[in-house]
Amino acid sequence: SPMRRGATVAALLGLAAAWLLSRGFDPRAWLLLLLPPRGRLLSAAELARYRGAEGEPGLYLAVLGRVFDVERGRKHYGPGGAYSGLAGRDATRAFATGDFTQAGLVDDVLGLSPGEMLAIRSWLSFYGDHYDPVGKLVGRFYDENGAPTEALRQAEAAIEEALKFKAESELRKQQFPPCNSEWSSAKGSRFWCSRQSGGVNRDWTGVPRKLYRPGSRGSHCVCVRTTGPPWDQPHSTQHGDRGDLDNPHLEEYPGCQPLAEQCVLTP
Repeated sequence: SPMRRGATVAALLGLAAAWLLSRGFDPRAWLLLLLPPRGRLLSAAELARYRGAEGEPGLYLAVLGRVFDVERGRKHYGPGGAYSGLAGRDATRAFATGDFTQAGLVDDVLGLSPGEMLAIRSWLSFYGDHYDPVGKLVGRFYDENGAPTEALRQAEAAIEEALKFKAESELRKQQFPPCNSEWSSAKGSRFWCSRQSGGVNRDWTGVPRKLYRPGSRGSHCVCVRTTGPPWDQPHSTQHGDRGDLDNPHLEEYPGCQPLAEQCVLTP
């Protein structure tokens, strides 16, 4: 009968819910999937009314088109606050550049460096963690229907590239930790390696070398492992037990012993 089928379905749903809870599933996460996207769409003119002044309806700001209620940060973002220029607008570029002039308080992120795009990502995460989301700003990053624009897709792609670049840089730093260095007009330059140089704790010391990276000008001093297989062939048995000394992007410092842990370049 329909009643029996309904009871069976209810029982099955109850069992499923109990199983999900036992697996650490948060039932609110499922409810969120059923709800329409939170927030509303604001025009630039509407957002401009939320600068926190007397008689205005609130205190908002936007990053990459995402609008947040920053009322609890009024001392920072409200009138007279150090960051009041960010209120009532999308000034995404300023979060990366620190340019709080009218020319810098804009949402155009084209041409920003990978590091600057990561700064924007960090600020977006910060507001998401500490302030209430309000909705989306119709304009550069969202259209009148609240759908992402090509500009937002480009910004997100730039952030993904920046994250990949950062991960690769961290990996390179593990392979070639920066040297310790000092300079004086009397003694010249001194480069040396230790097991903590460059902020990379390791079980080897290494020797100083100039590292030239493809596409970049000049070189910088790194510490190079002198024994074992090359970094990119960790399981190789066909190697000369010279670590990364034969890497083609490295160059010895003139006048330094090849395996010296320190180089002094007199003026």
